[in-house]
Amino acid sequence: MNATLIGWGIAALFVLAVLFAAVRIVPEYERGVIFRLGRVIDAKGPGLFFIIPIVDRMVKVSLRTITMDIPPQDVITKDNVTVSVNAVAYFHVVDPVRSVISIEDHVGGTSQMAQTTLRSILGQIDLDELLVNRDEINQRLQQIIDEVTNPWGVKVDHVEVKHVELPQAMRRAMARQAEAERERRAKVIHAKGEMEAAETLGDAAGVLEEHPAAMQLRVLSTMADITDERNSTLIFPLPIEIMRLVDTLRPLAQKAAEQAQASGDRDGA
Repeated sequence: MNATLIGWGIAALFVLAVLFAAVRIVPEYERGVIFRLGRVIDAKGPGLFFIIPIVDRMVKVSLRTITMDIPPQDVITKDNVTVSVNAVAYFHVVDPVRSVISIEDHVGGTSQMAQTTLRSILGQIDLDELLVNRDEINQRLQQIIDEVTNPWGVKVDHVEVKHVELPQAMRRAMARQAEAERERRAKVIHAKGEMEAAETLGDAAGVLEEHPAAMQLRVLSTMADITDERNSTLIFPLPIEIMRLVDTLRPLAQKAAEQAQASGDRDGA
């Protein structure tokens, strides 16, 4: 009797061990790639399923997006400027079977491919393009890396260049360039202001010439502004008619002087 109970106990333990080895539970974000006698069967999950102990072997693959920091890379741009660039890549597994059988380590392979592509692409562009057209460069990096990792069952969602470290000499040169550009804009703006002011003054002079009384009103307004400051300035108003008379007599005086000079030349001859 005791031997029978012991046998049943051993059998029960054996069955429990087999069940424990056969039952597999995979979370929602993972898949289990099943190998039966070394040959891939399928990817199962998520949830509860059974495998054949000893015969089957399961490899878990995560389907969650992986955020991978690409280490800083020393890159020589197309215009021979050495910069240090680091980036970040986002990718996830879309085919668990291919990610297991096509490459030994899809995370490490994607990392190495991202570093190589980063150096290759940035070496084909100028520094100004790297600093300005960041979105286009990110898109090119994503497309090239995704084409390589697609046979591995890996989808690259996005690649972003995070930081571009410039040499100190290049930073100083760019600072001088930016300062010179600001000075140039300031001079252009000042010149445009002077031109607009001259045009406005010309228009005002035309209006005052057509309306002499407006000039007198302007003189009186200026005098009122000066007296508001409570200073000791002496003002001697000069009628505009005197200035006009001087302008009228000036050509006559000049003509008389020329005639006198011509008469003196004839007498001397």
